[in-house]
Amino acid sequence: MRAMWKGSVSFGLVSIPIQMYAATENKNVSLRQVHEADGGRIQYKRFCTIDGQEVPYAEIAKGYELPDGEMVVITDAEMAELPLSTQRTIDVLEFVPLESIDPIQYDRTYYLEPQKNAVKPYVVLRDALHKSSQVAIAKVAVRQRESMAVLRVHADVLVMTTMLWPDEVREPDFPFLRDDPPQIRPQELTMAGSLIDSLAEPVFEPEKYKDHYREALEEMIEAKVAGDETTKPAAVTAKADVVDLMAALQASVDAAKKSRQSSSEASSEASEEDAKPAKKKPAARKRAPKPA
Repeated sequence: MRAMWKGSVSFGLVSIPIQMYAATENKNVSLRQVHEADGGRIQYKRFCTIDGQEVPYAEIAKGYELPDGEMVVITDAEMAELPLSTQRTIDVLEFVPLESIDPIQYDRTYYLEPQKNAVKPYVVLRDALHKSSQVAIAKVAVRQRESMAVLRVHADVLVMTTMLWPDEVREPDFPFLRDDPPQIRPQELTMAGSLIDSLAEPVFEPEKYKDHYREALEEMIEAKVAGDETTKPAAVTAKADVVDLMAALQASVDAAKKSRQSSSEASSEASEEDAKPAKKKPAARKRAPKPA
């Protein structure tokens, strides 16, 4: 595993340097969007909706959109100036029973490993926490976001689970909750209880369950590979892009020259017409007087 964050656990006057690792990983089969006809990968580009130009990552900032459509632009430098008292520190605030926390507030879980010079205070906190049968409530800032967190012991390692803030958990507001509850017969409740008892186990053993969909998808992919049902998309090299760009530029230059030449010829013809002397109209013949 690769450490994704380094900091310390602040426990009273004790500071325990730690390294943090993601405790879970997504095992979904990674599928890309491709062109069905030739297997070419579909790419997405960041572009500005105003000028239509592609924007490099270095020029991208954060923005908060107001109700009237106006945008408040916030740079990374301005974000870095915001006060985060818990930055690089897991600040332990109190200890509570694990059962008092509703799992709906859990977010992500991380392993905490002690740094080399902090193994002893780490083990002291781990063992004391395990003996107390309680968990620690803490505050921590990860990736410019401050969160509440739970510290507990799992497999002899301190585990930190970030939690949602209370206002981030939505209230269940459904019409049926405001209606009169339906009448439940005792026999129905007894049958439901019997069903629960028939499926009850003393402990949860997650190893008993498998992701059958992922297994079937992996088997399908392996069968296609074994049957040589693969597509090798044509390689798009940087040289080809340069050639296309040069061709486009050359075509633009040729078009500009042709347009300029046509304008020049039209202007020249107009000048020649203006330079020609005007033709004199023939004088009107005088009629002879009629005889008296």
